This record gives sequence, structure tokens and C-alpha cells, in this order.
Amino acid sequence: MSSRRGLLRRLAALSGAAGLSGCSRLLAQRAEAPTADLPPNPKAGTLPLAQHTWNDRLRTDSVGNNLLPRHYRLFMLRLDGEMGEESARTVELAMRTLEAAYEFSPKGVLHMLGWGTRYFERLGALDGSPIRKPKVLSRTDDPELLDFDAILVLATDVPSQLTAAEEALFGTRDSLGGEPVDARLGDVFSVEERRTGFLGEGLPAAHIGAEGLPSELPDDAPNFTGFRAGRKSTQAPEERVTIRDGPYAGGTTMHISHLVESLDAWWGMAESDRIDRLFSTDVSPEDVADMESLPFADAVREHARDEGVIGHFEKVARARKDGKPLLLRRDFNTVDGGQAGVQFLSLQRRPADFEAVRDAMNGWWVREEHPEIEDRKNNGLLEFIRVVSRANFYVPPRDERAFPSG
Repeated sequence: MSSRRGLLRRLAALSGAAGLSGCSRLLAQRAEAPTADLPPNPKAGTLPLAQHTWNDRLRTDSVGNNLLPRHYRLFMLRLDGEMGEESARTVELAMRTLEAAYEFSPKGVLHMLGWGTRYFERLGALDGSPIRKPKVLSRTDDPELLDFDAILVLATDVPSQLTAAEEALFGTRDSLGGEPVDARLGDVFSVEERRTGFLGEGLPAAHIGAEGLPSELPDDAPNFTGFRAGRKSTQAPEERVTIRDGPYAGGTTMHISHLVESLDAWWGMAESDRIDRLFSTDVSPEDVADMESLPFADAVREHARDEGVIGHFEKVARARKDGKPLLLRRDFNTVDGGQAGVQFLSLQRRPADFEAVRDAMNGWWVREEHPEIEDRKNNGLLEFIRVVSRANFYVPPRDERAFPSG
């Protein structure tokens, strides 16, 4: 194990403007040093060392909230080849081709290569890894609990670039953004699942006709529920979700849930009722218009007792540490399978953080406060969503992305 880890470290040659505070000079020197296995990456020095540090590359709105890319593709991967030097070299060169072809930004392609529970089982190292197999986290859902070897996340504002990248990495396209394609992820992996999605004004309304949606949606709706997500006050900072020490330091864990939505009844309610269920009964339309933050009093039980309804965000806001959220969400709308839904992609330091937030979201601890609150009914968004599947991944630092071993 240690000899292979040494080999894969030598494959790195990637550096970065440290996307995380405290990136040591040693890491930068290691990333930039010439190696016998591969020449230095031409992009060394221009990319963050942590694959998941996107925030500095994102656009922001008028009050500083990050605006995520508008188009997404996820590739859930099965390892076909050996976990040896040649496969690691192929993976690293394929990722370098992507980085050479497109700027690491929404104008180009943002990306993450993560590794799943099946991969760590192959190594015999799942118990010592930063991830574990996904769990059923609600008695109201029966999701498929999935194992994969790896995942590739691609995100951009330019959908044609997703198509080109997919054809270069997994198909037969021989150039990408003017760069020759000499190595493909498809030489090492097969694609088990391919998921797609979108985020931002105009895109949800363009998908009317998918199951679970009403016949009309507002043109300016960024999500199928009509409200914008991702305000600073509801998102963990990137350093909060980054593993601080140990053999997996500098990486993060990723959870992917596929949720399906049934929103006819949602859009049949008054706006104030939708706000009550998404946010809180003490949040007004004027508060929602404040794109930077939302006022959350720690009064879930009182709201349940007095109003007979509780909001999604006021529930999950209770699962915080030192007053800060535990999750950095990069979720987006999807119509995979012809059904409206969400590919819920969250980053967190450890899977237990995601599980704590989902436990708070369940809201079972307030059902006794009012007879109108049930497992799903009047309980945040639970009446309108169902979890189809779950999977967990580890996203290593960029210089260890080809077959990490801890």
C-alpha cells in the first residue's frame, strides 16, 4: 500500500494557489517538482490544491452569494482495469487534458474526481477511510444504497462543453478545446450511471412536462420549488468541510442523494404557505427577497405548537456547529428518468455531518407538538420529496486524485 501511495504521489505534479488557507510550501513544492513518471502539469500554480474549492471561481450576486454553474453531469464509475501504475497514469493524464482544455471556472468546466465505497472495499481499507456505506436515514423513504468505485462531477455555464468533455473522456473524440486526447477515463472505468441537471433562472421552466411538475412554472424560478438556495448563511465555508488531518487531509467527503419531487400540490398553495414550509412561519416574502441571509430564531417547537407547520430550513438550521452549517451544498435540479427532482450533492468533513442534518430534517422530534404535523405532512419539504438513492464518496486533494490510498 505504501509503495503504491508513493508512486501516486509522484504522479501528482499539480499545485495551486491554495484554495484553502494554510496550504504549506511543502505541498506546493511537492506538486510542482519534476518527476520521472510524468512531467509537471502545465496548469500547476493556477489550480487550487483541493478539488472541491470552487468558491473563488464562482460568480456572485449583488450581496455576495455564490452563484453555482447552470449545467451539470455526474458519471458514476466502475473500475475495469488494474489499480496499478499505468491506470493511475491514464487517470491523471485524462484529468490534465480536461484542465488544459478548459479554464477551471463556470465559463470553462469545474470538476471533481471522487472515490467511492466499492473502491475502498477493493483496497480492504473502507473501515479506515473517511467514508462509509450510505444508510437509510428516514422511515418515510426506502432508497437504494449504492456502491461505486468513483465519480466524476462536471459543471459549467456552457452545456456544449459538457458534451465535448464527455465524448473526450469516455468516447472517441480525439481533441478537446484544441488539446489532443491521449488518455481517457473510459480506458480505466465504465460509466454505471450518468446523471444530469441544471440550476438557474429560466431552466426549470424549460422542463415543463416532466412528471411531478405543474403545467406552468415562473420563468424566473431558479429551482423547481421557485426559491433560490445557497445563501451564505445556509452554506458551510469550504474550510469547514475539509478534512484537517490524517492521511486524507485536504480532501472532503461527498454525499449524493437522488430525490424525486411531486410539486402539483406545492404550487397549488399560496406563496406564504410555501415560505412556511421551505423556510419558517416567521419568515416573510420580504425576508426571502434578502438574498444574503434569512432570520432563523431557534423556535421550531414553538412554531410547531402555535402554527401546526414547520419549515425545512428552520429544522436543518439546528444541526450546526459553533453556529455554522455543517454542509456545503452543490445540488441542482434534474429530470433524470422523466421525473422532476434534485441531485442533492453535499460536501462535508465526515458522513456523520450529513446524517446529523438529515436527522434534523426529519422533524420527528416535533410531531407531538401539534396533531397536524406528521412524518411528512406539514413537516417542511418532506411531503413533496422522496429519496430514490444514496451514495458516498471521498474527494481527495488534486495531487492525490489518481487512486488515493490514504
